Amino acid sequence: MNETLRESAAPATAGQLLELVRTGRASTRSDLRRLTGLSRTAVVSRVSTLTSAGLVLLGEELASTGGRPPGALVFNKDAGVVAAVAIGRSRSQLGVFDLEGTELAADSADHRVGVGPDELMPRVAERLAGLLEDVEAPVAGFGLSLPGTVDALRGLSIDSPVMAGWNGVELAPYLSGLADAPLFVGNDCDVLARSELLGRPGALRDALVVKASTGLGLGIVAEGRVLSGHRGAAGEIGHTWIEAADGLPCRCGRTGCLEAVAGGWALVGRLEESGGHRVGHVRDLVALALRGDAEARGLLRESGRRLGELLAVAINLLNPATVVVGGDMAAAFDVYAGGIRESVYTRAGALATRDLQIVPATHGDRAGLVGCAALALDHVLSPAAVDARLMTHAPPVPADSLR
Repeated sequence: MNETLRESAAPATAGQLLELVRTGRASTRSDLRRLTGLSRTAVVSRVSTLTSAGLVLLGEELASTGGRPPGALVFNKDAGVVAAVAIGRSRSQLGVFDLEGTELAADSADHRVGVGPDELMPRVAERLAGLLEDVEAPVAGFGLSLPGTVDALRGLSIDSPVMAGWNGVELAPYLSGLADAPLFVGNDCDVLARSELLGRPGALRDALVVKASTGLGLGIVAEGRVLSGHRGAAGEIGHTWIEAADGLPCRCGRTGCLEAVAGGWALVGRLEESGGHRVGHVRDLVALALRGDAEARGLLRESGRRLGELLAVAINLLNPATVVVGGDMAAAFDVYAGGIRESVYTRAGALATRDLQIVPATHGDRAGLVGCAALALDHVLSPAAVDARLMTHAPPVPADSLR
């Protein structure tokens, strides 16, 4: 942040100062002056704007409750909330989070496979309204995830092989009655990656974040940022052709995709065909594996090996420090990651794997929901968004405070 501000000819804005306070890089006005090069007058003016908007609290305001010392600047996590909506093929998870990403309320509900937006989204809005009933802080934004490729600018799905009827449908109108707040839509793998970054700035610099569930996908983190690609389709590893799946139909309509042999839906089908078990979802298969069922454990390990074959290529290309494994299959992490390791360490280069760590997702089953909150927070707390918000509330800025 310091280097960015020094390279810019424009003075640091109030939004940029809030970013320094929010991420813990500055806790006093002196810190802000040192990091930005702004004058004392300019810092005081911008901090005053932030405190007036309720985004920053002063140490004097917190001292009576055992808070920070006088002169300290504290990000006000209670200045607003974000609502998170993680929609999957057969389940939707909802949550309300404060501005630091702490969960305040949540619920989860299964839904019929193939349900359309006109049926599901009004129910989602009703459930969210219930979660928000006892929340006094204003809703700053909504974060929503869907499987497949999304158009983030228009807030809709554009290519989902598992959510028939959702492509091209704008989702913001379904939630507009809850709050006058923007909706941000992301791919389920991208928000999984964002969940790993939430609250840990700089902790995860270069990583591949696997979602191994009904489908297979990747979130890509490079230098601490989530990469979505040219059309938002980066990380669609599940629909890459592999020889082992040649001729096998995939749910995307093609044949030969990795998912056809390693996706959760394919594993469930194989387990049912064997006649030994009745399972309706990959979560059922994982539960069997955790109880020690040899067939279920074998299928999970094989899925990990198949995925690892393609991961090895991505690891050689991108040289991540970490592979994070999330999704339903990650609940049996030791079995699934064991399969991944078999292929990765056999096929990827020695230098690329020398320091590589393969770890479970930080937030477990809640990772997608946390990621949706992170998606909303990343947008509504960005310096540009904060500055735009302050422009509608702040009084005119004195000329001498711009130095």
